[in-house]
Amino acid sequence: MDTMSVNGEAGPSATAVADARDATRAFLEALGQPGLAPATADTVVLVVSELATNALRHGGGTFTLRLTARPDTIEVAVDDASPQAPLMRTPDLNGGTGGFGWPMVNRLAHTTAVTPRPAGGKTVRAVLARAQ
Repeated sequence: MDTMSVNGEAGPSATAVADARDATRAFLEALGQPGLAPATADTVVLVVSELATNALRHGGGTFTLRLTARPDTIEVAVDDASPQAPLMRTPDLNGGTGGFGWPMVNRLAHTTAVTPRPAGGKTVRAVLARAQ
C-alpha cells in the first residue's frame, strides 16, 4: 500500500470532534500491515482531535479532515474557513482559554504547515512518522 486517503466534513455539532477521532481510528485500522503501534495511533488521534477542535473553535465552526497514509508517514490535514494561522501562545493555566493544543501538535508532528486556500480559509497540516 503506497497511499490511502479519507476525507470527512464536520459542522458545528457537539459530536464533530468525536466523529473525527472515530473516523481516524477506523482509517488507521484499515491500513493493514504493517499496522501502527498503539502509541503511534493514539498520537495521530490526538493530533486530529486538537486540529479539529481548533478549527471548530477558531476557524469558523466547520472543518474538512483529510488523512493520508504513506509508507513512512501519516498526514493529517484540516481545512477551515478562517485565514488566521494558529498562534503559539502561553497556555492559560487558570482561565481555561487554551493555548496547549498548537504547541503540542508541533511537538508531536515531524512537520507542520499552514497554507492559505485559494477559495479562502486555510489548511493546517501535520505530518507524523508511522513508526515512533
